Amino acid sequence: MDTIIRSDGLRRAYGDVPAVRDVSFTVERGEVFGLLGPNGAGKTTTVECLQGLRSRDGGSVEVLGLDPARHPDRLRRHIGAQLQSAALPDRLRVGEAVRFFARLQDRPVDVDRTLEEWDLTRLRRRPYAVLSGGQRQRLFLALALLGSPEVVFLDELTAALDPAARRATWELVRGVRDRGATIVLVTHFMEEAEALCDRVAIVDDGRVVALDTPAALTAGSGGDVHVTFSADGREVAFLRALPGVTSFAVADGEITVAGDPATPVRLAAALAEHGIFPPDFRTHHPSLEDVFLARTGRSLTTEVTA
Repeated sequence: MDTIIRSDGLRRAYGDVPAVRDVSFTVERGEVFGLLGPNGAGKTTTVECLQGLRSRDGGSVEVLGLDPARHPDRLRRHIGAQLQSAALPDRLRVGEAVRFFARLQDRPVDVDRTLEEWDLTRLRRRPYAVLSGGQRQRLFLALALLGSPEVVFLDELTAALDPAARRATWELVRGVRDRGATIVLVTHFMEEAEALCDRVAIVDDGRVVALDTPAALTAGSGGDVHVTFSADGREVAFLRALPGVTSFAVADGEITVAGDPATPVRLAAALAEHGIFPPDFRTHHPSLEDVFLARTGRSLTTEVTA
């Protein structure tokens, strides 16, 4: 693997308040790497240090072989970014924005082709103020990709979007990855991290508390898989004796069975043997929310306060 980002013991404080206490991870070329955690956990400060936008108090950082603190200008030629606080002047038109930022690139940029690639041609003359949330994010991604950067930083890209626009933006992010860019994605949405990221660093109180693929993190969380279904009054107490089952409950006609990862398969087979085929058979696996709760005792939606 080709490691292109390395953070080792990164620390940063604002006055007496530590924002990043000890953050260490590596990012490999071509992957989507997620920094997942609640608001105030230190994610944005971390990526700002990686980009050379903010100084660090300790630790070492390397991006594309460069120290962002020592070579910020050289590094910016190779990275793109959409910042959490990204905004444009209300009256600036979409075409004008792309043309302006294109002039800042070291290599020539075909403005018309960029607008077409990102489905922005029809919005070319629209001012920023009238764009929808999804249209703004598409524009920000287009601007972040000008000059074909090797690394792209996306900070809370979908925070202000409704669910439909959020999923549409996910497809755009996948397109960025397919272009060959390495992506560092900052998010507090566990569903977003599970859908997009190859690996995830879960950040809490300025520290990395877990790091692995989403599948490995959830599999190692120790949480049970839950299966719910209805049986139309049929007797299903025999399910209690299945290997791996840890709990069995009936409430308002709905049956919930919890157990190890193989429980859904054993459950479905046992029901079929008894001629029971529930149309509402649903499986609920542990999520990154469960991982965060197990590691910190708090929910991902809990904002960190000093």
